[in-house]
Amino acid sequence: MDEAVGDLKQALPCVAEAPTVHVEVHQRSGSTAKKEDIKLSVRKLLNRHNIVFGDYTWSEFDEPFLTRNVQSVSIVDTELKAKDPQPIDLSACNIALHIFQLNEDGPSSENLEEETENIIAANHWVLPAAEFHGLWDSLVYDTEVKSHLLDYVTTALLFSDKNVDSNLVTWNRVVLLHGPPGTGKTSLCKALAQKLTIRLSSRYRYGQLIEINSHSLFSKWFSESGKLVTRMFQKIQDLIDDKDALVFVLIDEVESLTAARNACRAGTEPSDAIRVVNAVLTQIDQIKRHSNVVILTTSNITERIDVAFVDRADIRQYVGPPSAAAIFRIYLSCLEELMRCQIVYPRQQLLTLRELEVIGFVENNVSKLSLLLSEISRKSEGLSGRVLRKLPFLAHALYVQAPTVTVEGFLHALSLAVEKQFEERKKLSSCA
Repeated sequence: MDEAVGDLKQALPCVAEAPTVHVEVHQRSGSTAKKEDIKLSVRKLLNRHNIVFGDYTWSEFDEPFLTRNVQSVSIVDTELKAKDPQPIDLSACNIALHIFQLNEDGPSSENLEEETENIIAANHWVLPAAEFHGLWDSLVYDTEVKSHLLDYVTTALLFSDKNVDSNLVTWNRVVLLHGPPGTGKTSLCKALAQKLTIRLSSRYRYGQLIEINSHSLFSKWFSESGKLVTRMFQKIQDLIDDKDALVFVLIDEVESLTAARNACRAGTEPSDAIRVVNAVLTQIDQIKRHSNVVILTTSNITERIDVAFVDRADIRQYVGPPSAAAIFRIYLSCLEELMRCQIVYPRQQLLTLRELEVIGFVENNVSKLSLLLSEISRKSEGLSGRVLRKLPFLAHALYVQAPTVTVEGFLHALSLAVEKQFEERKKLSSCA
């Protein structure tokens, strides 16, 4: 138990002690090397690089052992709370090493048979999953959304392991992310589950993520929907009973609960609708008592969330559309990837927003393209993160149509794609 508490303490910030730097070590899928041997080699690597600047990844190694067994070594999450990358003296930090191998099996379906129907009640992943690798880093927010969520869950798990009396100090292990569609709420839930499985790998051997199909469970044509919910949560309970597993239950579009309850009150739904709502709330109350479970929920319509459910959520985090600054970072990451793949070629160094601020946004040969990207980012305000990630593809498909394009040519295409996006949105709204 003390060892487990120590692992969880590593994940929490501590003002009095040296700062903790998290290092994620991606072990190759075919590697059978012992974790202790990998840790030893990684610590030697870090000793040779005492000073790093913000997050950093090594993917090539001088040591043959690391080359054979390790895909990458990444210093992560140092920039979650800092506005800009800061120099870090690793010799003055506590190094928390997290070694993981990705599960490449993909999701399985949890089916429930109801008379002649075979209902897909949930999708199920074993974590860390290859499908979610890199998802955490791809999500860009203006506020400290990601750091708040990490701090919350690590605190909840620490309180559980220290046996804090939940009658005196209450926490429910329920997170609610709310905001408009397309802002990455569901992706953030999946990325958080993946991140915590890796970060707490000393405490739990693997993670389990169950994404409940809300629309199936709350569908009006179920004659026994309350019983179906109970059966599905019994399957989840079986996963929770394995204390080597950290279990995440994801309920998307949780406002479906309220819709079912209100429709029943209005007489437009059978009483079965209210039974399924009550069954879900009861089952959540049952499983949240376990120390190795976290319940993640999302809602697109904040004002329609069931009050009975909102009261159960410890954290209610708003996730809104990205600002111009966040859009700049999203576009910059897309450009870096396209330059890596040599679709945008030759590679050119683009300045960050902070670097543009330092030079007072003065245009010169070095800053010209970055200033153009900043202008496109401002033009893109109002678009969701989901749309923004698609725009580089659409820009190439509609306005480039060549194997390679210069940075300047691509930025021109991206600007046209943004304008087209707003034109299409206007046409759709006028048709509605």
